[in-house]
Amino acid sequence: MEIVVLEAKERKNSDKSSRKSLRNEGRVPGIFYSKHHKPISMDVSAQALHPLVFSAQTHLISLKINGHDEYECILKDVQFDPVTDKIIHFDLIGFKRGEKIQVDAPVQLLGLAAGVKEGGILQLALHKLDIECFPKYIPAHLDINIENLQIGDAVYVRDLEYENVTILNSEDAIVVSVTHPKVEKEVEVEELAEGEEAQEPEVIEKGKEVAEEKKEQES
Repeated sequence: MEIVVLEAKERKNSDKSSRKSLRNEGRVPGIFYSKHHKPISMDVSAQALHPLVFSAQTHLISLKINGHDEYECILKDVQFDPVTDKIIHFDLIGFKRGEKIQVDAPVQLLGLAAGVKEGGILQLALHKLDIECFPKYIPAHLDINIENLQIGDAVYVRDLEYENVTILNSEDAIVVSVTHPKVEKEVEVEELAEGEEAQEPEVIEKGKEVAEEKKEQES
């Protein structure tokens, strides 16, 4: 997997006004943490951070902070401004070679499901999966072939297996499925309701005829 070099500056001040000033300068405050090191507050260029954030792939990062050693890490969390959608903070988690790490890996669907061709609806329940592996085996994405999925079929976590990767999600969790079209279900319900309403007058009418015949016989 490609290693991306990220240049950062250690951040001494973490108050609100300092963070605002950084963002005005086109920089984003963040924090690096690891079980092997004390947390380090820092900031990086927003332009350098964008390719790591707006990507479907997980990147290995070589973090260079002035006055510190070089650290290997991955992007763990990103916070966005709810109004502007700009990145306002990020977290990097460090690791050492030879130890497994837990990351999120994006799901990539391969092919067109047979059930979709029949009118079914494809539903991707999990866009990412929680995995554990050695850093060198971090996948850019996890491929799932869905060509044989029929209407009513689903792919569960227990159905997936990848070399050198352990999936941490519940085995019973649905990843992707093909469901019946909701529109058809609604039409069927409406048709059934109309059919039931159409039958009611017939029952009442037949009951009336039987009652009249019985009355004539008695007279």
